[in-house]
Amino acid sequence: MSARYQLTGATAAAISASIESGVRAGALPAGAALPPVRALAAELGVSPATVARAYQELRQRGLLATAGRHGTRVRPRPPVATRRARRPTPAPGARDLSLGGPDTRLLPPLGPHLAALAADAGAPLGYASVGVLPELADAARERLAADGVPADEITVTGGTLDGIERLLAAHLRPGDAVAVEDPGWANLLDLVAALGLRPIGVPVDDEGPAPAGVTAALAAGARALVVTSRAQNPTGAAVSADRAAELRALLAGRPDLLLIEDDHVAELARVPLHPLAGATPAWAFVRSVSKPYGPDLRLAVLAGDEATVARVAGRARLGAGWVSTVLQRLVLALWRDPATAGLVRRAAESYDRRRGALLAALAARGLPAHGRTGINIWLPVPDETGALTALRDAGWAVAPGALYRIAAEPGLRITVSPLDDADVGPLADAVAAAVRPDGPPGFAA
Repeated sequence: MSARYQLTGATAAAISASIESGVRAGALPAGAALPPVRALAAELGVSPATVARAYQELRQRGLLATAGRHGTRVRPRPPVATRRARRPTPAPGARDLSLGGPDTRLLPPLGPHLAALAADAGAPLGYASVGVLPELADAARERLAADGVPADEITVTGGTLDGIERLLAAHLRPGDAVAVEDPGWANLLDLVAALGLRPIGVPVDDEGPAPAGVTAALAAGARALVVTSRAQNPTGAAVSADRAAELRALLAGRPDLLLIEDDHVAELARVPLHPLAGATPAWAFVRSVSKPYGPDLRLAVLAGDEATVARVAGRARLGAGWVSTVLQRLVLALWRDPATAGLVRRAAESYDRRRGALLAALAARGLPAHGRTGINIWLPVPDETGALTALRDAGWAVAPGALYRIAAEPGLRITVSPLDDADVGPLADAVAAAVRPDGPPGFAA
């Protein structure tokens, strides 16, 4: 904990407020360690139970995490806006491969479509006229049906995470268990913590969630299961036909389980989709437009059973209300444009080429990594901190695996979208030197 910030409080509520204030002010940054319960209790002159209650309340809100012998720390991305909330910047001149976003050079231009919308804007819409545009819903149904996803019931949300948050909030209550991939999407892990839900990690291999892990999570009381269909973040896994059949058999007859599928990469995936939709009575399939068409397009299509979609749409009306119909029309125009479809197809080919080249280069250096689909690869390492430091010193910034892990082994996530072809060899050399500085026997330079 920062020596410059003094925790205060005589009650659990006051202590938790003091900690939250420190997080907001930046005095307790992400990863900062808090004092042990008994030590802080003695310092503040309160009982250990009072401090324990304060810590528990903040854990339930997603601000703190308990890391066993490493104690209690501020979560990597606590759900509190801070006055100093800035992403750590890489060293000057370093290549940043840590962000997990698409290559902005390959995103379709929006200008022509925005100009066309402006020219055909029509009369302004009032509150009574907004909602899911029927033509967007029809187009979404057609696109999902082509991938084998039943889509009689459709709504739209402000992106994938917004959709998942609404699903979890509509079906679960604080303290309920959620089965999530491990390693898995860091934003989802943070969301589960912020909602006061209990994550159960499910190991992932190249074909998706391991059936044994799903079985164990169900036995442990999981009320929901979140599966990434393709381009799993961070491992690049994609659910295969055989794995989909295994998971469907496991999930059959589970009326108490909410199944959520995340197909965030959508048209950028160059492997077939093997959906689980309909394997349980309560299910939802969420497909975002952000990766293929642009992160600023905050829209995802959500299909599901009638009750689940009705709950999501109903909760939306109580909050944001609807996703802008201007945004819906823009997405529809992009979907209908053959030139945009060609750009997305070429982007997918480019990601596959760069990802494949990096995987091959690492394998040639004795470093097997994972990345079947998508824009990231996952490299298991014995020492995350040492490898991150060595790569930083060599001019490369990658994401620490700790952001994505519950019980999985250490690793690094490397985003390929900023890479050019000429970068692959130098990056692989730097990674090999960082992970195995002395070089293993038979090391291929």
